[in-house]
Amino acid sequence: MPRPVHFEIHAADPERARRFYESVFGWKFEQWGEMPYWMVMTGEEGPGVNGGLLPRQGSDPAPDGPVNGWVMTTGVDDIAVTDKAIAAAGGTVALPIQDMQGVGKVGYYKDTEGNIFGVIEPPAEMR
Repeated sequence: MPRPVHFEIHAADPERARRFYESVFGWKFEQWGEMPYWMVMTGEEGPGVNGGLLPRQGSDPAPDGPVNGWVMTTGVDDIAVTDKAIAAAGGTVALPIQDMQGVGKVGYYKDTEGNIFGVIEPPAEMR
């Protein structure tokens, strides 16, 4: 079965986006050669996916426009702590945290570039 193997974050201001994801999730960024492209390392072991960050091509998405891209969801240990970190880093709530039975607590946010991403805190018995 195909699985996600890479994601890309398109940003009007890549440096601002890098600071956002470093402060919220601790992700590491490394520029790829001389290109305006940064590899995103989200962890060193276990399941997960790494990605890339690049300058957005074309116009920015409308602030209240529909989702125009892939939404990746990141697992966290404490969604309340992550919610506060997102706000402190300049992110905003797209959909408030919901407790989804059998899945966990899930919230959707916009980063500093208007990209939507998800955060999930699995139930204790699934961790």
